[in-house]
Amino acid sequence: MTLDGLRKAYGDLPVLDGVSLTVGRGEFVAVVGPSGCGKSTLFDVVAGLEPPDGGRVLVDGVDVTGRTDAFAYMPQQDLLFPWRTVLDNTTLGLEVAGVRRRAARERARPLFAEFGLDGFEEARPGELSGGMRQRAALLRTVVQERPVLLLDEPFGALDALTRADMQVWLSTVRARFNWTVVLVTHDIREAVFLADRVVVLGPRPTSVRRESVPCGQLELRVNDEFPDPTVRIVTCCEFGKISTLAAQTLRRLGYMRATALDGGLKAWREHSYPLETGA
Repeated sequence: MTLDGLRKAYGDLPVLDGVSLTVGRGEFVAVVGPSGCGKSTLFDVVAGLEPPDGGRVLVDGVDVTGRTDAFAYMPQQDLLFPWRTVLDNTTLGLEVAGVRRRAARERARPLFAEFGLDGFEEARPGELSGGMRQRAALLRTVVQERPVLLLDEPFGALDALTRADMQVWLSTVRARFNWTVVLVTHDIREAVFLADRVVVLGPRPTSVRRESVPCGQLELRVNDEFPDPTVRIVTCCEFGKISTLAAQTLRRLGYMRATALDGGLKAWREHSYPLETGA
């Protein structure tokens, strides 16, 4: 996917100021930026929900600007319909696209075990935990088999423990299916943990201010000493370095206090990364 100089304004309010970005096939890119900078507007334009004032959106070299069939978009809220079963919620996107309900169910049902929802096909959304609801929403997104997944703060409403569990689960499942993903998040550590590349946007009107490539991904090891295996996360100094660079960029833009940077990265205080002077 290529974003080529996307521009968008609402009346006299400019929001996107020439956003350009390339995402390779199978790559996971995380986008962070200050609140109100235009991240959700960027997704609306990319997904074809809003027309751009300038620029193009390309997938595999084909101009898909304004089209809604090239991307599967998961918004911040799970938006599960309480009167539909979990299975019928996951097939909703397919049904809207014209797939018959029986065929849509046949496509969605085999994914339930992979998404940790096996046995809940006929349950109602109110019977699910927060993490299960988000997995159902993501299943509804990926079953459409679009080339690119757009995830807008998918774990923002979850508690800290559930959020951490969902991050590990998404990292594992994404690697298995080799999805192409663009994630919007306010959590720098989530971005570095999940993504192959982190993109930092500036304040509105926004543009790309930094791209950081995490070198040395997190190593996930399964601890089999207990009957119910747990995932132990082993980090490396690169995690702290890339997190620091992204946070420093936001701090220079005036959207992160020094105390927030120090507190948010206290786990990596033993590593020293001097503040860079470039823009």
